[in-house]
Amino acid sequence: MKLVTGATGLLGSHVLRDLCRGGEKVRAIKRPNADMSVIKRTFSCYTAGDLSLLSDIEWMDADLLDYFSLADALEGIDEVYHCAAIVSFHPSTRKQLLKVNVEGTANLVNACLDKGNVRLCHVSSTAALGRADKQKVITEANTWKSSSSNSVYSVSKYGAEREVWRGIAEGLQAVIVNPSIILGPGDWSKGSPELFTLVWKGLKYYSFGTNGYVDVRDVSAVMLQLMQQRQFGQRFVVSAQNVPFRDLFGQIATGLGRKEPFIGIKPWMAEIAWRLIALGGLLSRTKPAITRETARSSNRKHYYSSEKLIQATGFKFRPVEQSINDICAIFLKEKEGKLPEQTHTH
Repeated sequence: MKLVTGATGLLGSHVLRDLCRGGEKVRAIKRPNADMSVIKRTFSCYTAGDLSLLSDIEWMDADLLDYFSLADALEGIDEVYHCAAIVSFHPSTRKQLLKVNVEGTANLVNACLDKGNVRLCHVSSTAALGRADKQKVITEANTWKSSSSNSVYSVSKYGAEREVWRGIAEGLQAVIVNPSIILGPGDWSKGSPELFTLVWKGLKYYSFGTNGYVDVRDVSAVMLQLMQQRQFGQRFVVSAQNVPFRDLFGQIATGLGRKEPFIGIKPWMAEIAWRLIALGGLLSRTKPAITRETARSSNRKHYYSSEKLIQATGFKFRPVEQSINDICAIFLKEKEGKLPEQTHTH
């Protein structure tokens, strides 16, 4: 039986769908008040009939910070797909990020070790690989360097990955995937899906940075393939293409029938913007949409290579433009009411 953490999120829901479509017995853990809208969208927007697979899932309330609930969830489990994590770049979430992402992963690793005969696929991030020298392509061999410029999210994912490496040293059969920015239909109000909402609403601005992107369906497929091939004791960068932000927004605008962003935000402009937005957030007592970390990263150029993964598995990624077109089609169908409108349950 397979266990999925973070099953109600963008990646976890796709892993869950792939496992169910493969006829696997699946258990998924969630919080008692979890928002189920993303998983319903994932099971309804691709193939007719997938929504009925939701009834095959065994749901269990558990908390990564509660070791004993994890131990209960692991009863009868032979494989774990650890997709749960908090993604945030707000300084105020530092404590929560480190607690959930690092301590939560440590709890899961310990529970797997104590249970024995449990294999683990841990979802890390390219953020955990550290930074590269200018214009250098980042691979699995990149060395992490402590720096005040590292985001709290990066630090938390690096810390979580260290816990998995510790588990591997203690005998855990585990493989680590490091996806770049994952593109897919999820909660349109946060994460990468929010990019489609911003362009739909008439986004005018673009930055001069570059980053790696990958389709959520490809990340899920890679995870299942690596587990099937028992590629344990290793980590793999999972990234389809390196794309400038301007091109990314332009492709999204084309897919949604909107005007492309046309105002370039240079680094000095981004520095002013995040300060003004932070001040506005302070006055209104709300979290700012742009932080110092997101503003500065928007103009950095990051390049990633999945050559190790391709050599090991022969995997072929979808082009980013195809991913964007597919997501835009789902977004537009939902806007037109051709997909069930997903609403929050909390």
